[in-house]
Amino acid sequence: MLNKIGIIGGGFIGGVLVQEVVTRRLARNVGFMDPAPFVNPNDPPEKQAVAEKQSVSKGKALDISEGLPIIGRDVTIEAAKDYSVLKGAELVISTAGVPRKARPDGTFPSREELLTTNLRITRQVARGIKEYCPDAIVINVANPLDAIVYTLNKELRPPKNKLMGMAGVLDSTRYRYFVSQAANVSVEDVNALVLGGHGDTMVPVRSSCQIAGIPVAKFVDDETLGAIEARTRKAGGEVVGLLGFGSAFASPAWAALEMAEAIIYDKRKILACSAYCEGEYGIKGLFVGVPVILGKNGVEKVLEIDLTDDERAALAKSVAAVKKTSGEAEELLKKL
Repeated sequence: MLNKIGIIGGGFIGGVLVQEVVTRRLARNVGFMDPAPFVNPNDPPEKQAVAEKQSVSKGKALDISEGLPIIGRDVTIEAAKDYSVLKGAELVISTAGVPRKARPDGTFPSREELLTTNLRITRQVARGIKEYCPDAIVINVANPLDAIVYTLNKELRPPKNKLMGMAGVLDSTRYRYFVSQAANVSVEDVNALVLGGHGDTMVPVRSSCQIAGIPVAKFVDDETLGAIEARTRKAGGEVVGLLGFGSAFASPAWAALEMAEAIIYDKRKILACSAYCEGEYGIKGLFVGVPVILGKNGVEKVLEIDLTDDERAALAKSVAAVKKTSGEAEELLKKL
């Protein structure tokens, strides 16, 4: 158990994170930050006064706190609209960012507009972490994942083991779930890894996918596996399409918590995370989804596994996409 965990972002993912941190007794104290709702200076004074009193993070924190006697948890949840509640946090999980959603006129912001908005938010996140908990291990959940982690690294300049992105754990668990359904076996029996960027170029590594230590091909045919891998790449969009709003929230929160628990309990667990590479897989200076050992120091080691020629080529393509997005982020940051 840690003394304090910081959660940035009070949306659906942030709410699940706080609830689970409390339920799992991962920390004695939780600092929960979200600036919403914002005060519109063009609104009438009385409406501005209402917005000033409202707080998404405080509302969710109070709701969870009022249920603590039922689940028997003595945890203090401090919530605010500013970053001061992160003071002293040993681990921070950031979900801060906005999804791509329609404007009131029905149009959508461009990819560049969305990336610019989220980079601006990321800079604010970095300032808050730097001021109140500069030594914390940071797990980023916000999208576009690869560009956001790259930006946090530029702003924070932390030791490479202390910053990582949650993507591979989520993508891998989706892959595992789909395989378990196709093979009609327990989800607990399926081991799998998804590497590369968090997007359409991600690489489900079929050669490492096993069911109870047995190659997946003994259970599922090639055509079905191909369909599963394609579905894995589009899994986030499938959830959003069904919801009609927002994004997936339970599975991303649980994925981030699997990483957090590996760190908190020094499990030295092997998980796919967006980690800083210094030559592994031929990748230098980028955050890319790779297998790592997660322990008390964060990313203890990046592991290089054997890949087939096709998998290695697919990973190279995914790395190129990550490099392109990171380059775009770097250029946009110069204008902010």
